[in-house]
Amino acid sequence: MLSAETDDRAERRRLRRIHEARFPRQKTLAEFDTASPSIDQQTIALLASCSYLDKGEPIVLLGDSGTGKSHLLIGLGQAACEKGRSVRYVTCAQLVNELAEIADERRLSRLVARYGRLDLLAIDELGYVRLDARGGELLFQMLTEREEKSSVAVATNLPFSEWGQVVTDPRLVAAIVDRLTFRAHILETGTESYRLRSSRRARTKST
Repeated sequence: MLSAETDDRAERRRLRRIHEARFPRQKTLAEFDTASPSIDQQTIALLASCSYLDKGEPIVLLGDSGTGKSHLLIGLGQAACEKGRSVRYVTCAQLVNELAEIADERRLSRLVARYGRLDLLAIDELGYVRLDARGGELLFQMLTEREEKSSVAVATNLPFSEWGQVVTDPRLVAAIVDRLTFRAHILETGTESYRLRSSRRARTKST
């Protein structure tokens, strides 16, 4: 009975961590297309162990739309939850909007500190929405709070050379890239749509 109660509590804690992470959908690394030539599966397995979290190392997922970046980002976050780590998933636009709203209420430092206590902050869709000067500064502040202490995982459709399209201040974008690439695990998911490739395979099998 004691063992069953312990297992039940552990399962409730696991489910609570996943719920608090606010993933838009459930995805696992095991479900990812292991046939993708763009991804080193040994690297994925290493990241799934979550050892990078102990060192506060960043992860950057680079690739075109539909190549599996969000799947990998959510999968890495879910793997961290399974290891007992605290995670929050958020799009870049959502994060900056939340920071701006809290800053207007003069409670920014508390929100930044709360985010800073997370083991993993997973930021999706960097590059899809252009940030104004204030938004870029707020994103920079968040990254600085976590630098070399807690891991950040970012998914973006833009190469680093084009991040100036998102954050227009050259010095600020250089500082953001510097913080996200220092000791980072950089994975390129390629240019071929993951969903399109899966659809083609399904059609081939059906014929």
